[in-house]
Amino acid sequence: QAQLVESGGGLVQAGGSLRLSCAASQRTFSNYAMGWFRQAPGKEREFVAAISWSGGSTNYAHSVKGRFTISRDNAKNTVYLQMDSLKPEDTAVYYCAAGPPLSYGSTWPTSYTYWGQGTQVTVST
Repeated sequence: QAQLVESGGGLVQAGGSLRLSCAASQRTFSNYAMGWFRQAPGKEREFVAAISWSGGSTNYAHSVKGRFTISRDNAKNTVYLQMDSLKPEDTAVYYCAAGPPLSYGSTWPTSYTYWGQGTQVTVST
């Protein structure tokens, strides 16, 4: 059973950058497809980005494409989300998720098995 711990959230001005990290306790981390989701107050959880088990394939929501980059380091059991050119509408709690390899690319939260506790990202004007 994987345990996921996010870090790196915080308060940043519009146009700034943050890098989120998600550390996994599972030693078979490299077997999992990984995703990032976010949830703003009063809204449903939405897909942000995903990366395949090998890191060779990535997928992004239209709203973040060109601004966010997902990557992973299987040797460190960690997945990252580099967020650049942040906008106030990016404000949300960000969650990382792990799922079986076939879950890669799915935008549905139910495709993923394990979830972190979330980290708050707030973008001010």
